Amino acid sequence: MPKEFTYRGLSLNQLQGMSMDEFIDLLPSRQRRSLHRGLQPEQRILLEKVRQAREEVRKGGTPSVKTHVRNMIILPEMVGLTLGVHNGKEFVKVEIKPEMIGHYLGEFAVTNKPVRHGTPGIGASRSSMYVPLK
Repeated sequence: MPKEFTYRGLSLNQLQGMSMDEFIDLLPSRQRRSLHRGLQPEQRILLEKVRQAREEVRKGGTPSVKTHVRNMIILPEMVGLTLGVHNGKEFVKVEIKPEMIGHYLGEFAVTNKPVRHGTPGIGASRSSMYVPLK
């Protein structure tokens, strides 16, 4: 039996039923301060698009919301949607799960590619001149 998700002792349904001010009081201090100061215009636009996407899901559609707003805090109303978060090169599809509530969108779209050491390419060093090309 899977364990039911809770955030600070509240279920997802309870979180979604709360007002924004009540939810903000549950967040960690950095996120709480950020939201108390108000949403930036880009964040407001994203929130409107998320609400439109929610309506589209209710009607049976499959919405795609793409955004450059990496500093948006994941809210309970975003759970279940798939957002395209820009990582500087492309839009990374991020499926919002309940465990992500309170985190920033940018945390789930990594901006750098992990370095793969090991096999030197052609021209990597002076010795690679003498390596046969298979």
